Amino acid sequence: MNQVERMRVFLRVAELSSFTRAAETLSLPKASVSMAVMDLEAELGTRLLHRTTRRVQLTQDGQVFAERARDLVSDLEELTTHFLPSESGLRGRVRVDMSTGIAQNAILPRLPEFLDTHPEIEVELSSTERFVDLAGEGFDFTIRSGGTTDPSLIARHLGYFRLRNCAGRRYVERYGLPTSLSDLARHRMVHYASVFGAPKDGFDYVDPESGEVRTVPMQGSVTVNSASAYVGASVAGLGLVQMPSVGVKQELSSGELVEFLPEFRAPPFPVSLVYLNRRHQPRRVRVFMDWTAELVTAYLAGG
Repeated sequence: MNQVERMRVFLRVAELSSFTRAAETLSLPKASVSMAVMDLEAELGTRLLHRTTRRVQLTQDGQVFAERARDLVSDLEELTTHFLPSESGLRGRVRVDMSTGIAQNAILPRLPEFLDTHPEIEVELSSTERFVDLAGEGFDFTIRSGGTTDPSLIARHLGYFRLRNCAGRRYVERYGLPTSLSDLARHRMVHYASVFGAPKDGFDYVDPESGEVRTVPMQGSVTVNSASAYVGASVAGLGLVQMPSVGVKQELSSGELVEFLPEFRAPPFPVSLVYLNRRHQPRRVRVFMDWTAELVTAYLAGG
């Protein structure tokens, strides 16, 4: 195993925090994976990983080396395919993260077409509602609500999530609909929090006269941390929600959800494709990034 191959093995161990899982994904014996990392550490004269019985973690030197090694391996992969025709030679893994709604409605239905065109690309698609660590978790890019102020990241604007105020049919049958902002005091809201324990959100709206964003504090018995659970809780009649309209088109059409106070909508959320600010991106990543951006932009425009 040469040095570049040892780097690839080390990066996979670092990404998965496990020698066993790395060996499985690389189709190598665990002993070979362990030996590759040990040989790399011997060559560098430093320990790259903290090993315990429960987990594997990068050392400080390991974090620095992993970041540089990713760039180096990407540059080598880019160089080996640079002179091939534009639609050939695309192979290897692309790891991305996006919300469940975008994955299910915009990307996965069209993914077979992309893989038919590029059968040697392996896509690892994570669907979360949290901000992932692109460098630490080995993601090539992510789709996020909002941009970024991190100088190590680049944000490519794709569009907006336009929000609607919705209530489930069961909720309306039991409590009625708010007809004014003052009515909200007698209603309850399904709260959304990416991290449990954070302050409860309220009813956000843009003041029609001043254009300022204001918040009405609201009570609620249920807090969720995923978009699918947010919609599900609303349909179940657990409270009012403020939801991207593109994500509830079907529920609004069927009458499971009903819109209220359309004149007091929350401000739209900008959506961006975010990636690491590095000199080069492998061509497979650039191609998948552009394909994803086009689909997400069209999806957001439909809301």
